[in-house]
Amino acid sequence: MISLPWGSSFNVEPFTSFTLAILLLFIGKGLTQRYGWLQRYNIPEAVVGGMFCALVVCGLHVAFDLRIVFELGARDMLLLYFFAAIGLNTEVRTLREGGRPMVVLLALAIVFMLLQNGLGMAVAEAFGLDPRAGLMTGSIALVGGLGTTVAWTPYFVETLGIANAGELGVAASMLGMVAACLVGGPVAAWLMRRHGTVPSGTADVEVGTRYQDEDHLRLDYHGVLLALLWLNLALLLGSGLNSLVALTGLKLPAFVGCLMAGIVLRNVGQWLRPNGGRLWNWPRMRLGVALMSDISLGLFLTMALMGLRLWELGPVLGFMATAMALQVALAVAFTAFVVFRCMGRNYEAAVVCAGFGGVVLGSTATAIANMSAVVRTHGAAPRAFIVVPLVCGFFIDLVNALVIGLLAR
Repeated sequence: MISLPWGSSFNVEPFTSFTLAILLLFIGKGLTQRYGWLQRYNIPEAVVGGMFCALVVCGLHVAFDLRIVFELGARDMLLLYFFAAIGLNTEVRTLREGGRPMVVLLALAIVFMLLQNGLGMAVAEAFGLDPRAGLMTGSIALVGGLGTTVAWTPYFVETLGIANAGELGVAASMLGMVAACLVGGPVAAWLMRRHGTVPSGTADVEVGTRYQDEDHLRLDYHGVLLALLWLNLALLLGSGLNSLVALTGLKLPAFVGCLMAGIVLRNVGQWLRPNGGRLWNWPRMRLGVALMSDISLGLFLTMALMGLRLWELGPVLGFMATAMALQVALAVAFTAFVVFRCMGRNYEAAVVCAGFGGVVLGSTATAIANMSAVVRTHGAAPRAFIVVPLVCGFFIDLVNALVIGLLAR
């Protein structure tokens, strides 16, 4: 029997932490496949694995007063790779396809983020906390998700002095993701019943995706190497862009510069080499970018969660419960009574509402999952599947970073 001294601390060095994150990602995949309710609520495999580790670590702390500290130096680099990949996947010409509905939905999202952050700050102040701690239960965690939460945590902890900011944000993000899955579809169904909207297509649809013949594409050494090259170039250019933005006095997380750099490189490359070349060949490297994006996001989320100190949430449980209940109520009311009316009061608007409810409480993935569930039952909504991904997957992250940067001072 191993005897551990009470109150001891155990540090896990970076390479071991990184290796453990890979193992935890496999554990998350296994648990998700075994328990159907994890799939029904669209809980990411990385979240399952990371939270499994966080709960074990919390149990050891409570039972033996043992403090396990993971050194997570690779985590922040993985986040930069993920956002650089999003940028490389974005073509400016596709942003025009959304038209006026995209502009309207973006404006609604901006208004909602301001309301969301105002509510979070008001609740935090009512509980005697620093009002800026409420931002961690606002658009940082709910619109931005885990990635944005972890990106902003060092600033809140080190600069603003809010010690448990990371735990607040991740807890809010987790609760918001579950709530997003529960409210998006039901709100759309209620709107359709209340207003008697008629589906614009048949129920037998290929949901929200443009398919093309990709049999000739394959993952190969040259494509992966090209993807790694351009992702690294995006990180280098992104660092320079962040330095330029910092000169204006505006505080933005590092991933914003990488996102913008990826967009610049993709569109300049397509303009200079539309048919591809030796160093720019998007069709050949696209699968490599997608692979590294998926791996980076999965490991990043796992590492973000495995380092949580859940026991530190005890003193703020009342604040968290109150803040999240009010945030969900605000999201439902705003979606049902504002977004639906502004987006046209029709079936497409109801599907957009399912997506909007998903993204303002969860993530773009949650939004698409909610919309998919609606159209599989009621019929196609092609415009909704152009507008929502464009707003949620591109513009909203940039606007959210600006809003947070202005409020978190």
